[in-house]
Amino acid sequence: MSFPLLTATAVVPAVGAIATAAVPAARRTAAKWLALLFSLATLALAITAVVRFDPDGDRYQLTESHSWIKDFGVRYELGVDGIAVSLIALTALLLPFIILAGWHDADPLETKSSRWRPTQGFFALILAVEAMVIISFEATDVFLFYIFFEAMLIPMYFLIGGFGDRAHAGSDENASAQRSYAAVKFLLYNLVGGLIMLAAVIGLYVVAGNFSVQEIAAARADGSLDMATNTERLLFLGFFFAFAVKAPLWPLHTWLPNAMGEATAPVAVLITAVVDKVGTFAMLRFCLQLFPEASKWATPVILVLALISIIYGALLAVGQRDIKRLVAYASISHFGFIILGIFAMTSQGQSGATLYMVNHGLSTAALMLVAGFLISRRGSRLIADYGGVQKVAPVLAGTFLVGGLATLSLPGLAPFVSEFLVLVGAFARYPAVGIIATLGIVLAALYTLVLYQRTMTGPVKPELAKMPDLRARELVVVAPLIVLLIGLGVYPKPVADLVNPAVEHTMSDVQKTDPEPEVEAAK
Repeated sequence: MSFPLLTATAVVPAVGAIATAAVPAARRTAAKWLALLFSLATLALAITAVVRFDPDGDRYQLTESHSWIKDFGVRYELGVDGIAVSLIALTALLLPFIILAGWHDADPLETKSSRWRPTQGFFALILAVEAMVIISFEATDVFLFYIFFEAMLIPMYFLIGGFGDRAHAGSDENASAQRSYAAVKFLLYNLVGGLIMLAAVIGLYVVAGNFSVQEIAAARADGSLDMATNTERLLFLGFFFAFAVKAPLWPLHTWLPNAMGEATAPVAVLITAVVDKVGTFAMLRFCLQLFPEASKWATPVILVLALISIIYGALLAVGQRDIKRLVAYASISHFGFIILGIFAMTSQGQSGATLYMVNHGLSTAALMLVAGFLISRRGSRLIADYGGVQKVAPVLAGTFLVGGLATLSLPGLAPFVSEFLVLVGAFARYPAVGIIATLGIVLAALYTLVLYQRTMTGPVKPELAKMPDLRARELVVVAPLIVLLIGLGVYPKPVADLVNPAVEHTMSDVQKTDPEPEVEAAK
């Protein structure tokens, strides 16, 4: 039997979570280093999976399959395509930076009425989320996927509700109430989506007789499984609703600004750059592959919702006074672009959407983590409390600028390529949709540049006169992300080569081909 690489990639962070939680309370620093070590080991396994993956090989590779609940046809079945392996690599790459950025976020606070903050628990929960996200990307059994799709809510709930932003340290009781509200809202929204999906999972089993994505898709392709139209549409809606909450898509998005605003900056990155990607990934793997006809039926409505997300998220980002909530609304706009690319049903759109998942993870991580470093120095999330930072902390301001420019998809930085492909793919089939979506680019430039101008330029506020620049640990966090944003902006081919064959398979699932260019042949 070959080495179970995919299982190991998920088990290592899970074991790391248990080991970190078991470290004695007095040895907080040891727990941090242990968590970092396990995250680096997971990254090594993820890199191995990328190296072993053959883009020109079978659709699902590195597969594992074992009987689990035999009476119900549930199997422990794993496999990755190019999209999944890219997102696993993104997750494993970001986790060491998240841990380093949150190095002091769970240290005990010396404030009135503050509770002791369990440092070990903070890092153990982060590793637990990593394990569950990775196995969600790997699972090709619908029931197995569902278990971890829902299970990741529990550690995320405690990370949001138990470890809040230190900008609230001066009003501990109010901060605790706001964190609790954000955590409960996050949990309830996603639990409702998960319960609706559970009904759809049961319905799928009744119709198909098993939970294997590969077997169900093959049966649908060869005609041996013929779902009634209404049944397929209902099942699609059950799955899509849960994924739209997780993504999040307007109008199911309202939990995200609260969660990102109240969480620490590293946990906010974990939410939007890692956990939320499970929703958009699952739209490709489950909605389009298992319910192709229903996906095409629902496309017009989904495109409208995606457009609303793009414009609505960007407009609310423009009006924000809170730095972290601004990034949250910007992410809602970006997820609208991703979903637009998926349901444009073109190879350019879906390739762009997949690249966007990776590039958005990198750009949001860079911007939010630098914002977190900024907020920790001033003790405030309000934009109005800043000004002139570039004069006292030029490196911090410079990295903040690069992260912001990546967020607005400046040419030469990684998100530009993906956003361009999404717009090209959308315009090829739905010109009006593509034209309207471009407004999101204009608004992104507005909220990003205004944010930078108000926080980094102008006279130095007295409270910021002695603000320190980025420290060595913080540079170790930010510098690789900046390098990747520039590198993948100039040369996106390595990621594109991974995802393009998987996109071709997805296009085949929905029986769509790219529209022919409406250009007359040269005479």
